Amino acid sequence: MAWALKLPLTDEVIESGLVQDFDASLSGIGQELGAGAYSMSDVLALPIFKQEESNLPPDSDNKILPFQYVLCAPTSPAVKLHDETLTYLNQGQSYEIRMLDNRKIGELPEITGKMVKSIIRVVFHDRRLQYTEHQQLEGWRWNRPGDRILDLDIPMSVGIIDPRANPTQLNTVEFLWDPSKRTSVFIQVHCISTEFTMRKHGGEKGVPFRIQIDTFKENENGEYTEHLHSASCQVKVFKPKGADRKQKTDREKMEKRAPQEKEKYQPSYETTILTECSPWPEVTYVNNSPSPGFNSTHNSFPVAEGVVRPRLTIYVCQESQQAREQHPKHENGDAAASAFFVYHAIYLEELTVTELTEKIAHLFSISPRQINQIFKQGPTGIHVLVSDEMIQNFQDEVCFVLDTMKGMTMAAKNDSVVVVV
Repeated sequence: MAWALKLPLTDEVIESGLVQDFDASLSGIGQELGAGAYSMSDVLALPIFKQEESNLPPDSDNKILPFQYVLCAPTSPAVKLHDETLTYLNQGQSYEIRMLDNRKIGELPEITGKMVKSIIRVVFHDRRLQYTEHQQLEGWRWNRPGDRILDLDIPMSVGIIDPRANPTQLNTVEFLWDPSKRTSVFIQVHCISTEFTMRKHGGEKGVPFRIQIDTFKENENGEYTEHLHSASCQVKVFKPKGADRKQKTDREKMEKRAPQEKEKYQPSYETTILTECSPWPEVTYVNNSPSPGFNSTHNSFPVAEGVVRPRLTIYVCQESQQAREQHPKHENGDAAASAFFVYHAIYLEELTVTELTEKIAHLFSISPRQINQIFKQGPTGIHVLVSDEMIQNFQDEVCFVLDTMKGMTMAAKNDSVVVVV
């Protein structure tokens, strides 16, 4: 409300005007702030709580939000106003998530006095990593045998019933709870964000994760399959005490910014409110019966919504003669760091030498018959013949520089190409 006072005015006139305006401003309060005027869905619609539009289910404005989940960890102050919040967590530390009943009186009476089931997941935020989630998690399992990505701290938790952690789903836990009673679940995340970066040279930025909670009610058969609500938040996980140092660094950086720059950023909130999102899709994994002794990282792949994702992605580029002369290779076969190469992605599904040969031939517009053999340069510069087994043990998103040389075969008169990777 703007006030314009023209002087001189007597005290009585000013006081009278103030009283009238104050009474008028109070007259609508009962209507504007009635019991049904504001809901948590209105609060979550604020820009600071919004996620990407693609993550929200259709007609989210009209959807009842029966629950609210609050992660007891502060948000970063280095996030711009209209971006999603980001929260830093320490590896292995227990963090409380408060499970709050947000229903109005009379809403969802079918769950009154009954249990609901919630599933908590730690998943990838980046879509590129979501497509290869199974391979990424299997690789983590291979490197950290016996460990889990997500655990429940059961002694610290309150109000949860029948907590479960499936040994085959390292990033998922579930439990039952009664919305009418106080419920707090404590979780521990054991993976760190830098474990899933493509190259690890030190100082790289870790990938963001999402903590997502999906809640279900019972169906007619007593199974918890009817979806009620889903919400998630973006997090990064650091080694112990690393999250506190990162939070402090962000705060100090913001304090050094000019006042007009600070206005473009969100304040740091003491807790993180998980925002509504689409339920996490159920993914079926197809097992192709890997041979004994093989690393099974790439022998299973997800089939979601009828789409088969590549089982292995590699990046290759062809090294020119001029680049070879200017940037000789090191003893380990890597090109000099100053060389600049443009890489092409090759997506493999069968993980065989035949498939790799065909993909390389197609990429460089030659016939597969022109490629005689494919070698991988090994220790001390030796050439190791690439086999199906070697391809099945390639790391996902590994990079190769292709080198070619001409050779004569006994079966053909034409020149053939030997590819060295």
